[in-house]
Amino acid sequence: MTAVDLLTFGESLVSLRSAGPLALGGALTMHLAGAESNVAIGLARLGHRAAWVGRVSDDELGEYVLRQLRAEGVRVDGVTTDPARPAGLMFLERRTADVTRVRYHRTGSAGSALSVEDVRTPIAEGARVLHLTGITPALSGSARDAATWAAEAASRSGTLVCLDVNYRARLWTREAARATLTPLTAYASLVIASADELDLVDEPGADESTVVARLLTRGVRTVLVKLGADGARAHTRQGVRHVAAVPVTAVDTVGAGDAFSAGYLSGHLDGLDLDGRLRRAVTVGAFAVAGHGDWEGLPRRAELSLLDGHETGSTIR
Repeated sequence: MTAVDLLTFGESLVSLRSAGPLALGGALTMHLAGAESNVAIGLARLGHRAAWVGRVSDDELGEYVLRQLRAEGVRVDGVTTDPARPAGLMFLERRTADVTRVRYHRTGSAGSALSVEDVRTPIAEGARVLHLTGITPALSGSARDAATWAAEAASRSGTLVCLDVNYRARLWTREAARATLTPLTAYASLVIASADELDLVDEPGADESTVVARLLTRGVRTVLVKLGADGARAHTRQGVRHVAAVPVTAVDTVGAGDAFSAGYLSGHLDGLDLDGRLRRAVTVGAFAVAGHGDWEGLPRRAELSLLDGHETGSTIR
């Protein structure tokens, strides 16, 4: 695998979606899911060279994961097929129009067995950006070691390291997350978090201004705070920028944060200034929430202007 624009690694799941309560039965539809693969797909759709690394089961479900990623133009050269472990599963049930519940079946999965050896060669081959999330180190001790080793190695080689906190309460406690993620920020140039995740890279209960100041002191260049429907804030040593969300009719918020990250990183790779990166981030995020699925509604580069000045229910003829 030659050097890519973006390298990311973690667990890609097979997602089984239900339109109603799981307990009542009914049809399930199969999808690809996973924060890191969502970001890789987002970058690939925008024309960047993106690669995803991980471990997949040696069966039809593992082949499904690889098939979906290849179809979206994501490189999977470094993926390891694990004959001894199953695919990780995620069940999503739509309980109300505004509430979706998630159930994981990923303990002992192929993806959770990720290790330093799985990422050593891809890191050595190089990338302009390494994208990490707080999900991967929550999977297992070996996955935690892989994330830490990769962040340090990539930072040392001059690769921009992006850390998206992406806290998952079903995977680990806030205390465990804080103990792992705070040291990881020493290698990150870019930290992304929701407002309620910021103290996971600092002290418990620390407010936004305190966390940001400490991160910038540690060497982080940009701290992005995702605000959902209120847009986002970007903190740098030069000050604070706020960008409003692009107004759309939200139908599915799963994957919105990953879309935001993909848009921002695309802007960085294209050499846009901070305002341009933020505008692209909220634009890609808007596409994500306006369609169903983790990544299915993400735009291609030619579609980025579709939401400029649009009106609800508009048709482009």
